[in-house]
Amino acid sequence: MLKKIIIYVFIICIGLVLYVIFTNKPNENTMPKTKTESAKLPFSLVNKNKKYTATLNTSEGDVKIDLYVDKTPITVSNFISLAKKGFYDKTIFHRVISGFMIQGGDPKGDGTGGPGYRFDDEIFEGEYTRGTIAMANAGPNTNGSQFFIMHQDYPLPKNYIIFGKVVKGIEVVDKIASVETKVNPGSGEKSTPINPVTIKSVTVKEN
Repeated sequence: MLKKIIIYVFIICIGLVLYVIFTNKPNENTMPKTKTESAKLPFSLVNKNKKYTATLNTSEGDVKIDLYVDKTPITVSNFISLAKKGFYDKTIFHRVISGFMIQGGDPKGDGTGGPGYRFDDEIFEGEYTRGTIAMANAGPNTNGSQFFIMHQDYPLPKNYIIFGKVVKGIEVVDKIASVETKVNPGSGEKSTPINPVTIKSVTVKEN
């Protein structure tokens, strides 16, 4: 008799456990949303069915970039929004490493500045090859205004959103990458230009 009672209690306990497991399975409506989904972006999204190019008018010449709006619409929309506001005008390429990349987009000019907001990472395609433009960041979901253009192919981890490619003016990238640099006292990295190249303006063309 006692043995039957123990078996019955055991079966009831198993049933309760299974009930709790299956009735608490998360679904699409109860799963927490990501920041990008739940929070309003501080910029408007452009039409991803159109094509966009951006031209960086620098003190060393023009660099024309094909923007991947179909692959990374959020990142491209952010870049276009800042460009149209004149955010990048008169900023510099504050970090330059020949054979690697040139970095700009910081209004402070020292690698610590941004637009006053951050937005999440998004899925992207591609490799960090010569002429590729990607977002610089301080870790996951910390994208702002800073970007870098690859001077040469480099095997970076896929932590930086690729959102375009230089289609004209790669020789200007070469010139910027060849400027004389000094050691950055904060990082110890020899990457601070002695005479930095300026981004005079950025113009966006919708095709």
